Amino acid sequence: MAKLQRRYVCQACGSVSNKWAGQCADCAEWNTMVEEGGQVVTPFAAKHNLQSGGRAVSLVGLDSDIALPERAATGIKELDRALGGGFVEGSATLIGGDPGIGKSTLLLQAAAKLALAGKSVAYVSGEEAADQVRLRARRLGLGNAPVQLAAATSVRDILTTFGNGAPPDLLVIDSIQTMHSDLIEGAPGTVSQVRASAQELIRFAKERGTAVVLVGHVTKDGSIAGPRVLEHMVDTVLSFEGERSHQYRILRAIKNRFGGTDEIGVFAMVEEGLTEVSNPSALFLTSRDENVTGSTVFPALEGTRPVLVEIQALTVRLASGATPRRAVVGWDSGRLAMILAVLEARCGLSFSTCEVYLNIAGGYRLTDPAADLAVAAALVSALSERPVAIDAVAFGEVALSGEIRPVAHAGLRLKESAKLGFGRALVPLAIARDKSAMTLSGFKTLRQFVDHMLARD
Repeated sequence: MAKLQRRYVCQACGSVSNKWAGQCADCAEWNTMVEEGGQVVTPFAAKHNLQSGGRAVSLVGLDSDIALPERAATGIKELDRALGGGFVEGSATLIGGDPGIGKSTLLLQAAAKLALAGKSVAYVSGEEAADQVRLRARRLGLGNAPVQLAAATSVRDILTTFGNGAPPDLLVIDSIQTMHSDLIEGAPGTVSQVRASAQELIRFAKERGTAVVLVGHVTKDGSIAGPRVLEHMVDTVLSFEGERSHQYRILRAIKNRFGGTDEIGVFAMVEEGLTEVSNPSALFLTSRDENVTGSTVFPALEGTRPVLVEIQALTVRLASGATPRRAVVGWDSGRLAMILAVLEARCGLSFSTCEVYLNIAGGYRLTDPAADLAVAAALVSALSERPVAIDAVAFGEVALSGEIRPVAHAGLRLKESAKLGFGRALVPLAIARDKSAMTLSGFKTLRQFVDHMLARD
């Protein structure tokens, strides 16, 4: 006879346990185990009867002809770049970001542009009333766009509304944490509710050909709240990054089944909403009218887009016995510790009695290992008080042995640098042999690079 079994679900990672615990055994978070709807346990034999129920699925060959998915370009080039060309018919997109970063504003602008282009667009808000969304649209100058608005939190009501008749081309759900499915017990926002609601909406997208966009809340560490499986269920995951105190925002593609990952779109928040930034390199470079110690320009690569950013370093000599501080903004602190160790062990420089501060200008965040050489150049420049040439860029990966290794897409980095007026590049020796419009200075080891900087007039 079937019986009801209690289960406890971690609200941080979605792990399920049959008993309560103060700490989740999988993610080690405290006080996150919450009892959710009971689960009916059936006998083993009945559960594993392969002859009952089920149906045969259709199989196709790997070499079968398939049409490319149709895309609906929004007309917002930076958004279309991150998406890979626009919203794909029948796809599910998840966009996350901090509160107030501009997620709803961007999606409302995209929905309005698609609606004005003749597409059928619906915007369902679980956080605001329809009148609030309408007022925001008027403030953005989009009050005349034929977007269908609704304020609802029941997934069943939403699917019933759009399941009758022709489905919309685009359906925006703001946000998935406010949705509630009556197929499962639990309050909106719990792991089970987020998973069940998203699953129903994604099934609707696949069956009816509607492009569904889910807005997701984020936790304090920046990851999307709810079960991690949510990111696996959708086709595209976009992360909206930036500080509310800063004007600029970066839309980054973390996952994309229909395009490249790590593509970015850059926006500026103004009174009229979010506007596109067509030249991000000019955004992250400060005025460089004169040589300044501790400053280096690095050509970063985001997907297929090169972006020039400025890396700033400052060293402060301390009295003997004081504990030096290491402060990093926009880069990995562990990577900085590694570069400092290589400079000390392989190049004979001493940072042990210095406080070291490293900053990526403009609020940009770097994850590219090619930034190693540019960071090393900024640190050596700050320590020796010798500025890097004002018309030079630097990139290359530094190994623990002190070797400077080549990096991918050097041609794109050099081309973007030359386009913005830079004439020299400090690069790994293997890249210096390539043809370029710039003057290339190649180095095999970090020691050679440091000697070059210290010997330069």
